[in-house]
Amino acid sequence: MSIQTITPHELDRLHQEGKPVELIDVRTPVEFRELHAAYARNVPLDELSPDAAVPAPTSIREEPVYLICRSGSRGRLACEKFVAAGYANVVNVEGGTLAWAERGLPVVRGKKAVSLERQVRIAAGLLVLLSVTLCSLVHPAFVILAAVVGTGLVYAGISDTCGMALLLARMPWNRIHKPGPTCHAR
Repeated sequence: MSIQTITPHELDRLHQEGKPVELIDVRTPVEFRELHAAYARNVPLDELSPDAAVPAPTSIREEPVYLICRSGSRGRLACEKFVAAGYANVVNVEGGTLAWAERGLPVVRGKKAVSLERQVRIAAGLLVLLSVTLCSLVHPAFVILAAVVGTGLVYAGISDTCGMALLLARMPWNRIHKPGPTCHAR
């Protein structure tokens, strides 16, 4: 499937010219809080429903919907979701938020966080280390865990889709919990 792309500068120019720019950032809320394009709004990929994400789906299906993530991979997946839902004009921002910030375009910075990409590397490394340790101390069959992790990493590299990242994105530390009502005892 061929997905349209746009450079961060081209998209910012459209916004500066007053053209309607619907920019949806599909990263986790924690990643979004750390750094995002000034006029982006956050709808995490794992929660993305194209018809719910766009304010007026019947009139905007022909208007461009721009999707951005960290570096472009999740943005492409989000574009594919929109195309599957019947949107004809979806555009992935080339290079994602990293490219946006590197080019000095307007961003909002917040609290620092560990990126999803780093979390995947940490988790994969820990699982392989655990596998080797268990293989040495408990039973040689634990080498299967390392093989599964390796297979997953190869698949992620080939397909540019990482199941571990999608799983980690759902973890509590990648969510921003809004405080609920409190109960005061009298």
